[in-house]
Amino acid sequence: MGNLPFLASSLNPFKPILNFFHSGGFRAGVELVGFFVVVLWLATAFYAFKDARRRIADPVLIAVAVATAVVFPFVGVLVYVILRPPEYLDDVRERELEIRAMERRLGVEQRCPYCRSEIDASFLACPVCTNRLKNPCRRCKAPLEPDWNLCPYCETLIDEPQPDHQTEPVRATRRRSLAKHEQEQTG
Repeated sequence: MGNLPFLASSLNPFKPILNFFHSGGFRAGVELVGFFVVVLWLATAFYAFKDARRRIADPVLIAVAVATAVVFPFVGVLVYVILRPPEYLDDVRERELEIRAMERRLGVEQRCPYCRSEIDASFLACPVCTNRLKNPCRRCKAPLEPDWNLCPYCETLIDEPQPDHQTEPVRATRRRSLAKHEQEQTG
């Protein structure tokens, strides 16, 4: 009977499998897999940190994203990826710059239609080329757009276009001074 446990253990068909699970190679494999899981967990937390810094401007929200990735391994990063802003901060800044540039091109920054120098919306004439840009209101002298029928400042009706009495003398004087300057340069 003393040999019976020995016989029972030697007849056990699962003995090689049990020996494998108790072997040093299996334990080393489990520790290696555990090490890789920890490294992957830390790498996902680091990914959340790097990505959050590029997408979120608020440091508190960055800390929350990283804490979620650290406290809830793998699931926290998945939640962050679902809830993160869709674009990078650099892309947002670039888009805002492009919008500002388009606004400038479309007339937010006004330019004279004749000489392209910068002008103010309240200018009646261009200070560089002396061309008339707008007509003044006959009552309040505010600059009026050509297609307006009413002065928005004093509510005076605009009957007909006002004569361009100041532009011609200014242009003629300008032309005369340019011709005189050209004569001095050539003569």
